[in-house]
Amino acid sequence: MTTSDSPHPASAPGEGTARIQLVDLAHARSGDKGDTANVGVIAYDPADYPLLRELLTVERVKAHFGPLVKGRVERFELPNLGALNFLLHGALGGGGTVSLMTDAQGKVFSTALLRMEVEIPVHVAKRARGRGRMPAGESW
Repeated sequence: MTTSDSPHPASAPGEGTARIQLVDLAHARSGDKGDTANVGVIAYDPADYPLLRELLTVERVKAHFGPLVKGRVERFELPNLGALNFLLHGALGGGGTVSLMTDAQGKVFSTALLRMEVEIPVHVAKRARGRGRMPAGESW
């Protein structure tokens, strides 16, 4: 985790930001339909949903997976659940019945997305402490 003084729309003036993994803000589930992986990301705290909407853009998710996702990425917003759902087209080497990929059903895409590093306001990072996989003794 690192901190900086760069402004963030949800930050208080002079507060700075902290870099954490997405797993400290949300949990996720993934699966497949043919050659498309499906990843649902759900905020632990409904108050963090607007921040997830800001951070998890189609472009950022596509860049995070790089060449693993050969097609387009679609995002669907589920505000009543505090969740985002992503369809990663062309991510499974043709799908479970034809692919030679280790994870042709897309089960680990959620874990991979939760490893994305995000820069968030320090006060949110402090509140997120203890969720996900934050190492013991980490502080801001």
